[in-house]
Amino acid sequence: MPRWARIAAVGAALTNVPSALWRLSIAVGIPVGLAQSEYDAMDAPGRGSLALVTLSVISEFFAFLALGLVQSWGETWPRWVPYLRGRRVPVMLGTGVAGLGALATTVFGALFVYTSLNADMQGTTWGIWLLNIAYSPLLLWGPLLGVVTVHYYRRRMAASPMPA
Repeated sequence: MPRWARIAAVGAALTNVPSALWRLSIAVGIPVGLAQSEYDAMDAPGRGSLALVTLSVISEFFAFLALGLVQSWGETWPRWVPYLRGRRVPVMLGTGVAGLGALATTVFGALFVYTSLNADMQGTTWGIWLLNIAYSPLLLWGPLLGVVTVHYYRRRMAASPMPA
């Protein structure tokens, strides 16, 4: 496995950490420089905290899956997966899911930049800066995942025996 592919996969997996920490801070009541109306709109801390925590956990889970493209569990189903354990992960399944993920996260990153530049967020200057700093790594998620996905496909196809 080339070092660059591992670094790209780890990078893709870590792009969500700053935004997740930002959301978790709000969920537990740590002020991040937004106006009270922004916290009220999110209902956080409070009932909205569950949505912030859930979003953080789900996004981290999907980001973590990028590591499967450079690990053995991306080629062979892990033993804890019923009925599939030990079987090879179909190349097109891994590539298709990762490719759709790369496309979706690239679009999400672009939409975030567009909306954040045009949004009327209320808060302190440092709070708006912190928001943008926390979310800006998401711009890299899609491209990093895309590069690792192409590498995964090429590597797996080169290792697969050709049908007779």
